[in-house]
Order: sequence, then C-alpha cells, then structure tokens
Amino acid sequence: MTATIIDGKAIAKRVRQEVKAEVAELTAAGVQPGLATVLVGDDPASATYVRNKNKRATKLGFHSVHHHLPADTSQAALCDLVDTLNSDDAVDGILVQLPLPSQIDADPVLDRIDPAKDVDGLHPDNVGRLVAGAPRLVPCTPQGCVRLLDEAGAELKGARAVIVGRSMLVGKPLAHLLLARHCTVTLCHSRTRALDEEVARAEIVVAAAGSAGLVRGEWIRPGAYVIDVGTNHTEDGTLVGDVDFEGACARAAAITPVPGGVGPMTIAMLLVNTVRAARLRRGK
Repeated sequence: MTATIIDGKAIAKRVRQEVKAEVAELTAAGVQPGLATVLVGDDPASATYVRNKNKRATKLGFHSVHHHLPADTSQAALCDLVDTLNSDDAVDGILVQLPLPSQIDADPVLDRIDPAKDVDGLHPDNVGRLVAGAPRLVPCTPQGCVRLLDEAGAELKGARAVIVGRSMLVGKPLAHLLLARHCTVTLCHSRTRALDEEVARAEIVVAAAGSAGLVRGEWIRPGAYVIDVGTNHTEDGTLVGDVDFEGACARAAAITPVPGGVGPMTIAMLLVNTVRAARLRRGK
C-alpha cells in the first residue's frame, strides 16, 4: 500500500476561499469581521507567524489590527490591552501570541479574553463548552485535523482513534471533537504502556507529542488514516513530524506530510473562528 498524501496547503486554500465568501456576505450586511493580534517581544518565529495571520486576514477582507508590544511589557499592561480589545466592538477575535516573555503569566492573560472573542478556543468557558458537547469556539489545530480527515475520506463514525499527546492545544480538545463524531478515542501520552499496541489497533492515528519519529511505520494498521501534528527540527535543521513518514506511507491509506499538512490548516481555522465569532456576537 502507498498512502495518499493529504495536501494541507490545498485544503487550507479551499477553507480560505470559503471564509472569503463568508466575509463578503457579512460585509455586505454591514458587518466586517475583525481580528486583533498581540505580539509581545521579538521572537522571530512568533513574529513570522503573526505576520502571516494578519496578511491572510487582510487579504480575505477582515478588519485586521496588530499590537506589537516591547519584550519588557508588564502583566498589567498586557491585561489592560486585552480589556481594551474586549470592549472594542470592531474586534471579533483576539489572539495573544504565545509564548509570552518570562515576566508574564500566560494563563491569567488568556483567561481575561472575552470568551466570545477567544478565537484560539483556549478560554476555560470555551473548553467547558467543548467538553459538554456544545462547542462555541474550538482550538484551531484540532479543528484543522478533523477537516483533513474529512477531506481525506476517513469514516469517523465508529472508528477507533488514537491520539498521541494530551496537550490542551491539540490532544485533549481533539479527543472531544472525535468523540462528537462518534469515534472510540484513546488518548495516549508519555506514560502509556505498549504505545505500539495502542497505535496498531487504530483506524485513525493523530500524533501530537512533539517527539521526532516517535510513531514507527510498522505500528500503523494497514489502511489507517494518519495525521501528523508534530514539528521537530533535526540537527541539520530539517523539519520532521512525530511519525516515521516513509514507514507509515507503506501501510496507511492516507497521511499528512510535515511540512505542508496540519500547519497550513491552523491559520485557516483561526480565520474560520473569527468569522464564527462575528456571526455569534451579532446573532447571525
């Protein structure tokens, strides 16, 4: 078996086209969705990521504003900015780029964001809604994973799904999204015994542990769908995922590459969330 490569770039492009149409519809009705991004400091990777988010948002017709604060910004000053954005009716989505400098505790900042504007889906209110089966704004990367599975033709209803990694950014919210789609979900982590046996039973495998090559190709059940969320740099600077790509390709039905798989979907789903927030805030 040679796996079909799931093209995250192409799928993200389709998602952006859908978003562009929604933004045009809302703007024609007098509502221009607004996205505010906040970057504290000058981390190069964060700066590039935020710049790409703003570029995409502007190109699709969003009202896009960016706040770049110095690295020595205090916790109080950042919270004051969040309060200002919460009260700005032109802003539907607020994204505070992580990581933050060491003098700032991220959790109180993220908790301060209005849940209705929390386009990262990390506020406890939104997490609770997801767990309760009544999601409002859902973390972007897990949303992207589900869209990739749908686009690849995976049958989720009744499928055994194994997620390797239990972070609040990916593993835990994705488990609830897949449960809502009637998967039988096993959430694995660094203390899981016989990880190879857990993976071998799965028809859906999502690797999000941040460990290069953790999931071996021979573990993959023939015909499984594999989503690799991992982004790891080797000693020579090569970007690789959490899955042994070549080995998995010989057994899987479909697999995402790294790069070019999950990554493009995260920004696309951020834009989806911003449009959703604009609609929900105005009862549309």
